Amino acid sequence: MSTDQEQAETPLETKENEEILAEVLSDEGLAEEELLLNEPPSQETLIAELQQELAEAEQKAQENWDKAVRTMAEMENLRKRTQKDLEDTHKYALNSFAKELLSVLDSLELGLQAAIGESKEVKKFREGSELTIKQFETVFAKFNVMTVNPVGESFNAEQHQAVLMQEVEGATPNTVVNVFQKGYTLNGRLLRPAMVVVAKAPEKSANKTLEDNEQA
Repeated sequence: MSTDQEQAETPLETKENEEILAEVLSDEGLAEEELLLNEPPSQETLIAELQQELAEAEQKAQENWDKAVRTMAEMENLRKRTQKDLEDTHKYALNSFAKELLSVLDSLELGLQAAIGESKEVKKFREGSELTIKQFETVFAKFNVMTVNPVGESFNAEQHQAVLMQEVEGATPNTVVNVFQKGYTLNGRLLRPAMVVVAKAPEKSANKTLEDNEQA
């Protein structure tokens, strides 16, 4: 090959070499960018991420704990309500039955009051009625059915039913002076109110008080 031919080929070869070099450099640049992109996070970043995950986990655990506590409280309240309902059912199961027995007892007491006289038949009837009434009272006491007989006590609207207001000499106003029908309670709950007569202030005293106020 002549010298002229070698000189003619040199620029072409140089151009090809430059292209190859540029391609290699380009590939190396891409490789460096990929290395930079795939570079592992710093320690500070890892710590921050772990702290964030820990905070989220703690918050979730606290929420679950709060739910568990509320559920336990609701279950305990339900247990107490159920227990109370069962106790009330047991305590007041005799409510209707006791009311029916009161009617029988009332009849016995009215018959005893009406049994007057001194004949043997009347005395036997009275003795039998008194014995039966005592038996009733014993059974009632056994099942915590208590008598409400408030003579001389202050009127109590929760346990007494006033059927009459009456002036009674020497009686303190608003006190029970007579009982038409005794009341009863079952385990502290009113079974039947006592029907009573309540003393009221004498009208003269009331008028005098009114006159004194007008004069003043």
